[in-house]
This record gives sequence, structure tokens and C-alpha cells, in this order.
Amino acid sequence: MQRRLVERELTSEGPRRGDGVGKRKRSVTVNLAESPLTWLHARGHLTDRQIDAGERLRADYERAQLGPSVTMRWDPVRVDCAGSSGMTSTERQIAAKTRFDGAIAEAGPGLDDILWRVACAGEGLPDAERALEWPARSGKLVLKLALDRVADYYRLPG
Repeated sequence: MQRRLVERELTSEGPRRGDGVGKRKRSVTVNLAESPLTWLHARGHLTDRQIDAGERLRADYERAQLGPSVTMRWDPVRVDCAGSSGMTSTERQIAAKTRFDGAIAEAGPGLDDILWRVACAGEGLPDAERALEWPARSGKLVLKLALDRVADYYRLPG
């Protein structure tokens, strides 16, 4: 995992992003390259099952965004697909999009917004709450419910 560490002033709302002139009382080192889901998991706010569900959703989201082939494909005709998934890159993209859409639908309306913002867009929980105009510290519970539903969709053990 890539590390981009910065020092931030610690306030009651969390780490302050500005440079902040004056005397600092407390500070914290923040890894800017860490995803919001891994941050929550590392601090015991998400279970292993919930983090796995979020990572699967993010992976499907990223795979679904791959552009389809633009030109003619000159690949030889597949005769034996042993050891491979047997799908073209476009077929894998479509399958990922189908899984992603199914997982988001399983999360349900009202939960899919926070789920997409945190798991796929990499937005921090406080930023997502502000963008959705939710009260502070309300998104964690909603995110956990959404991740539980997504884990059920992916049939993760738990």
C-alpha cells in the first residue's frame, strides 16, 4: 500500500485540513493514500466481512469502468479456455457492471448513496455526510447496514 503521510491538527471534528497558524494542541499523522474503508476497519468500526464486501464492490466498480475495445480484435479464436475465465475483456466489464448494479440495488435506496461515496469514490465519511446533508456521525451506521447487505449479495461468509 502506498503511504502519503501528513501531519494534521486534531480537533473535535477530526483532523483539520488547513495549515493552521498558531499553537497546535494535538496532532495526528494521516495517510492520505489510505481508503476510507480501510481506515474504518483498522480502527474496529467495520468487520472483516464488511471490508471484504466494500472492497469487492469497489473492484467491480473499477472493472466496470474499463473502456470497451474500440478497434477490431484480431485475437485467435478460443478453442480451449482451460485456466482462464473464458471471457473477453468486454465480457468481463459487462459482468462487473452487472455485479455492481446488483450489489447497489441490494443495498437499497437511501443506503446506496453513502455506500458509493465511501467505497467507490473514496470519499471520507465526514465529507460524504456533509455532501448528503446528513447529521455528523450518522453515516457510519448507514454504511455498515449497506455493507452487510452487499456482503449478503456477494454471499460472503460471516
